[in-house]
Amino acid sequence: MGDIGLPDIQQPFVWKNNKVRDLFDSMYKGYPVGYLLFLQSATADASRTIGTDTKQKPPRLVIVDGQQRLTSLYAVIKSIAVLRENFESERIQIAFNPIEERFEVAAICRDKSFIPDISVL
Repeated sequence: MGDIGLPDIQQPFVWKNNKVRDLFDSMYKGYPVGYLLFLQSATADASRTIGTDTKQKPPRLVIVDGQQRLTSLYAVIKSIAVLRENFESERIQIAFNPIEERFEVAAICRDKSFIPDISVL
């Protein structure tokens, strides 16, 4: 942890859970999901960390473009909470149906044919 941070100019995490689900679906299907753009940080004083862990070391790189995508991927895969724009912490869970090859937001998915949380994989 601590290699990548968010510059203060970046907006908070604003993606809805459906958009996070769509990102995983697009990646799974091999669709382009855009580039990530980083800037090497001369100082870590003007950046925030990704996630809510306060024991991170200062970041070496800051995200210029791709914050929402990178935060989504990291939060779901590592099973950590994101800090929403209202400053509330929320863990995003994405479910997957391997038979239909379909992703869904776990909070609304009650179907037993889904793996309820892909972070366990």
